[in-house]
Amino acid sequence: MAKAEIGTAARWQAWRRLHPVYCALAREFVLEIPPCEDLAAVIEIPSAENVTEAERWFAAMDGRIHIHHLRHFAQTSPLMSEEAIRDFLSHSLSNPHKSADDRDKVDFLVVQLVAMRLPPRTAGPEITAESVMKLLEPAVGSADGEAPKFVDELESMIAEMNGAKSLNAFFTSRILERSREIKQSSGDDFFQPWALAAFARFGYLIRRRFFQLMQQDLNATLDGLRELEARGIATIDCRKAQFSSEEPLPRIRMICQSWRVMFQAEYSSGQPLCLLVDLKTAIEQALMQNRGSQASKLAAASAVGAGGGVHR
Repeated sequence: MAKAEIGTAARWQAWRRLHPVYCALAREFVLEIPPCEDLAAVIEIPSAENVTEAERWFAAMDGRIHIHHLRHFAQTSPLMSEEAIRDFLSHSLSNPHKSADDRDKVDFLVVQLVAMRLPPRTAGPEITAESVMKLLEPAVGSADGEAPKFVDELESMIAEMNGAKSLNAFFTSRILERSREIKQSSGDDFFQPWALAAFARFGYLIRRRFFQLMQQDLNATLDGLRELEARGIATIDCRKAQFSSEEPLPRIRMICQSWRVMFQAEYSSGQPLCLLVDLKTAIEQALMQNRGSQASKLAAASAVGAGGGVHR
């Protein structure tokens, strides 16, 4: 009984910390659920009725908050501190009937928590399954038994991602889609500590490599724009990227610079990133065509010059 009471007390304190975060999230996305009066009140020792009312409120909120809300809010709100992420994670794991949406939230939260707790500039080889498990243990519990069988498959995909040379290679590998299939097929085993650590490590390393490739492609695109401008080219054909056949280079630069900021808060193979890949391809093709044209002109000029010399 005492242990149950301690558990209820700890859960109540976590709920009280989460309540203003949930309310801010509701305001951000206009979820139109009023605050919980019992949690807003200064109640140190809750009654059974208080706990029941809080459970109902959180259940209603959790049903309205989806992964895209949580991802955006966690990346942009100062309220989502390490403590808030940990409370969010513990709360999500305590749900006895977890849905696919709960799995996506937990998957995102464990990666966020690892990112917050890892020392800056930690090298990839230092981020082992054991080190990630230690980082997560206070929030997800200790791991017993052997690591799940799918860990080897995740390791293989990490190696594949590290070998990717561009965002296009990342997309064509379907690494994100394949990892989702593993998560879905793992069922309730996904929520076991070892599995959470494995997926958190995978998610963190994949996300880090993803941003490296994104930055690399953005830089290559901007470098290509500068070279085209230096060659006196003002527009290029960007129809493949869903732009015009004569897209002005300054507009492409503005789009790329806005994406550099936007992508700091997103991590997925969404439409904007596909457009970045297509824009990079369009710029590379324009450069190749221009270089080919310049080479042809030089060859023609050389031929004319040689012919003139013979004639004289």
